[in-house]
Amino acid sequence: MEKGIDRGLIPALREGIDVVKMVFFQELKEYLRKQYPGEGPTYTGMLAGAMMNSLFGPPNPQEKFRVFAEENEELIRQELQKVSYEFNELCFLLTDALRMHFLCNHQEGIQDRNEEILKNAREYGILIEEREVPLPKGFMEFVYRVGKARGFIVEQKK
Repeated sequence: MEKGIDRGLIPALREGIDVVKMVFFQELKEYLRKQYPGEGPTYTGMLAGAMMNSLFGPPNPQEKFRVFAEENEELIRQELQKVSYEFNELCFLLTDALRMHFLCNHQEGIQDRNEEILKNAREYGILIEEREVPLPKGFMEFVYRVGKARGFIVEQKK
């Protein structure tokens, strides 16, 4: 096996990535609700999910989500192009999560769309290239602070 991340660390990093995805999804839903007030929460939730899946991959294979993503492909692309300025404060977190996602996929031998994910994020202006790639510990500490502040992470009472 290629030298890299300890295999036991990958599930923890994936959980951290999922926290970032939850934060992003929550922010997207709120933003899209304001952008498309006549569409309702189901539509904006599906659009937010399709945008997140487009950014992080893979797309949701369930038929209703797959069809929605196909029918709204151009809108998804247009809204993703707005992320870098509508959610500027999240771009650091998204950059770190996308890079950790790439690293985890690489370590697990998942190559499908892996390069494309970073390329697309770069083209959308979401990936902050001058930002140093975080070490796993730094990423997890950053995610913990953000997740706790957003109520996604709750400390257990001892």
